[in-house]
Amino acid sequence: MNSVPATAAHPVLRVPPASPAAAAAYFGASLAFHADVSDVAAALDSHGDPGFVVLDSRSTASWDQGHVPGAVHLPTALIAEQGAALLDPAVPVVTYCWGPGCNGGARAALALAELGYQVKEMLGGFEYWVREGFEFETWRGREQRAADPLTAPAGSEDCGC
Repeated sequence: MNSVPATAAHPVLRVPPASPAAAAAYFGASLAFHADVSDVAAALDSHGDPGFVVLDSRSTASWDQGHVPGAVHLPTALIAEQGAALLDPAVPVVTYCWGPGCNGGARAALALAELGYQVKEMLGGFEYWVREGFEFETWRGREQRAADPLTAPAGSEDCGC
């Protein structure tokens, strides 16, 4: 028999999992800071007031390539200067940037939080908005691509999570 404990042999368990109470606190807090692309799309598609505004924090060139319909365009560097003119401090803001490899949405969320706004970051950013097959706007008008089967279930808008 191997004398190495099973948990030490596997990198996944090299650091033991948190207690259930610590895990509940962490994941509960995470949900307070993040919004899922499909949940944002569903709220915007409900034809009522979603209760939040979506903010695209990318450059104008990026915005012109495509953005979430109805989003406010406000690059992160301009938030302190122009945020109050474009955003109601009583309305929560959901920020996004390019995608999961970019922390621009988080930086925009931080800038807004420092100004007193309630804010969440949309996980996956614009990349996953498009990959999940949601309609987007460009300077040419509205566009939509087929959903990537690796990001969205075929034939359904709900992944079941």
